[in-house]
Amino acid sequence: MAVAHATIEPPTLMVSSAAPPLCPSVNLTQDDLKKIAAYKAVEHVKSGMVVGLGTGSTAKHAVDRIAHLLQQGKLKDIVGIPTSTKTHEQAVSLGIPLSNLDSHPVVDLAIDGADEVDPELNLVKGRGGSLLREKMIESASKKFIVIVDESKLVNYVGGSRLAMPVEVIPFCWNHSLTRLVSLFAYAGCVGELRKYAENGEAFVTDNGNYIIDLYFEKDIGDLKEASDAILRLPGIVEHGMFIGLATSVIVAGVDGVTVKSKVGNELEVDYFCYNDLRNGF
Repeated sequence: MAVAHATIEPPTLMVSSAAPPLCPSVNLTQDDLKKIAAYKAVEHVKSGMVVGLGTGSTAKHAVDRIAHLLQQGKLKDIVGIPTSTKTHEQAVSLGIPLSNLDSHPVVDLAIDGADEVDPELNLVKGRGGSLLREKMIESASKKFIVIVDESKLVNYVGGSRLAMPVEVIPFCWNHSLTRLVSLFAYAGCVGELRKYAENGEAFVTDNGNYIIDLYFEKDIGDLKEASDAILRLPGIVEHGMFIGLATSVIVAGVDGVTVKSKVGNELEVDYFCYNDLRNGF
């Protein structure tokens, strides 16, 4: 059954912000932007915290920064909870003490990247394949800071026309693919099994599952309805829409850093120039 999509518009966040400053232009690479967003997020990490350690090229910079501050003695008694095997290996190599949700069911702060961020701070994550563990840890966090460069901003979830991943069990994955695509036929959905580029075999997640990548030509509408419809299908493990989980999004762009934070029903927006953020980069 397709998702019902001609319904009431969801409530939107009221936006409260000062005018952005006139920042001097700075020549930065995309990786520079990722690092700046990551370092800005790590300013929120305090000694004694349990911290969710994200996965991906942007989150990697945050993990590096936390380790550096631990080595300098500026942070102490940090416990990291990694969102993937890859991040676990990185954190171990850097000497960050680690644990898991069984021992620390409440996480003080999680820092992670995203593949898409919409105006309501809803996300698409999981193009790196770690969506299930990311969602488990980030949904258990008191605060979840998302770090992106401005290329990840979209008008609606799926708006980049790139993949929205869904983790599925390997059994009859093609059946799951067919049912997922039919759910979103109204949005021009197509889907495919994710495969390793080097050998053409099915990509396998840290949990031993497969990933179906969905692509949308149009807005899929109510995200909660779409989420419920996906998760009702037998054989579906989790999807890459992170709805209402982010508390703040730090966006590094060519004109400076924008920090968008949820405060009640308001979305507060702050701006920073790069010459105010140079220390530590």
